Amino acid sequence: MLQISLFRRIVIFAILIGGLVLALPNAFYTRVEQSNDARAVIESGLSNDDLSAVAGQWPDFLPSGLVNLGLDLRGGAHLLVEVQVEDVYAGRLDALWPEVRDVLAAERDTVGFVTREESGTDELRVRISEAEGAARALELVRGLARPVVTVTGAGASDIAVSADGPVLTVTLSEAERVATDNRTMQQALEIIRRRIDEAGTREPTIQRQGADRILVQVPGVGSAQEVKDLIGTTAQLTFNPVITRTTDPATNVAPDEILAPSLDEEGVFFVLERAPVVSGEELVDAQPSFDQNGRPAVSFRFNPSGARAFGDYTAENIGAPFAIVLDGEVISAPTIQSHIPGGSGIITGRFTAEESTNLAVLLRAGALPAGLTFLEERTIGPELGQDSIDKGKLAAAVGLALVIVFMGLSYGLFGWFANLALILNLCMIFGVLSLLGATLTLPGIAGIVLTVGMAVDANVLVFERIREELKTAKGPARAIELGYSRALSAIIDANITTLITASILYAVGSGPVRGFAITLGLGIVTSVFTAIFVTRLFIVLWFERRRPRTIEV
Repeated sequence: MLQISLFRRIVIFAILIGGLVLALPNAFYTRVEQSNDARAVIESGLSNDDLSAVAGQWPDFLPSGLVNLGLDLRGGAHLLVEVQVEDVYAGRLDALWPEVRDVLAAERDTVGFVTREESGTDELRVRISEAEGAARALELVRGLARPVVTVTGAGASDIAVSADGPVLTVTLSEAERVATDNRTMQQALEIIRRRIDEAGTREPTIQRQGADRILVQVPGVGSAQEVKDLIGTTAQLTFNPVITRTTDPATNVAPDEILAPSLDEEGVFFVLERAPVVSGEELVDAQPSFDQNGRPAVSFRFNPSGARAFGDYTAENIGAPFAIVLDGEVISAPTIQSHIPGGSGIITGRFTAEESTNLAVLLRAGALPAGLTFLEERTIGPELGQDSIDKGKLAAAVGLALVIVFMGLSYGLFGWFANLALILNLCMIFGVLSLLGATLTLPGIAGIVLTVGMAVDANVLVFERIREELKTAKGPARAIELGYSRALSAIIDANITTLITASILYAVGSGPVRGFAITLGLGIVTSVFTAIFVTRLFIVLWFERRRPRTIEV
């Protein structure tokens, strides 16, 4: 007999109601979006009557998740960034120099005095005064090599060392360069994502392209320059010992020293030791604050290893200046008055409140491991996005109208049951997209339009099967039951193959292709649910109420 248990009916109605409730905020998109933004500001600690009024535009007890609009629908910034991975080689070799110096200085009787010579960014050149000790020096420096920590570089060393008389040349091995490039790209991706997330933008697209490029798409921003200002700053923070102060920009410095301009005092330069005491990598927190004079500043805190190194240095160098260096410029160069334990401090300078907040965001997100070059940038205006939305709505409305008319004329009352299920199906798609916080793009709208056409396929199979069963004069109830049971395998087979295709598109595609695959895949799942369960429930409820002796399909 044609029956559906009470429990299954409750579950089906619960799923439908849940999908409708989750999709509801999208019908009031602007109001809900403003309310969500106001609540986020209030949660950050700021509150006033205007914010409370805006937050109250949408009730707390209703879901507030929205389908995020992609770059092509909302407008925003598109950037293609090249990461200068070679910059990291110089930093690695600079960090290696103190180890090389110390290990050679320990055997000064054999190798003599050790000095660093000028060299390219991809090599470290070290001269020893005793040429006869070159073989021993070579052995000592090679002993500093470590294995490359990658699957492809297993068994290889991270450095290559050669000798030309009394001069040793240290370079990164090929395996280490490949591993370094991969680490640099992963770190750059993560830091760019953190910086953009800190700024509160919605659903940015940040993904690697090729060996050394990153695609950045940020919906909802006014211009590409805003994003460039946010992610383009290296924010490399170091604390370096000060050797001397000068006003001569042409001051000669040794290979293990650097000349950095002062940010506060124009025309003033500092000669600093190249190797920092601690770096921004050891920061665990940075927050905007104010100094003792009420001027904007940035307070910071180190991790345990950074706190220990910073504390030891300040204890041993009381009365000496040290420099706080940001991206090659000296922010300030205070004199150490006393031991600074605990690993916390404050950065002062000529900051505005906004600059101190931005600097704290950059430091908290972390320093970029290498410089960035912007190869491509463009701003997509919101007018173009609105035009895409309007055309997408028109396409969906026309497709939906044609399908509804066709189903109503072809299958009568059963066709109108299928049409009602189709509308519920679209609501469920938006409900699931809202629940997942997914991003809807123009190809995603194409996936929804395609789903409108595909969603009634299962109903067509069932209704045609019911027509065939009615010819055997088994009665309407039996015909409906057999129609659903015998069409089920064809429905599942057809939709599984399409779902596999959508899964492959999602796995190997990127950007717009993934947006299409997501909406297509969700549409397949929801359309099968509505065809097998929802339409059937409508027919059963109608049949139980009317008990017709014959039916027309």
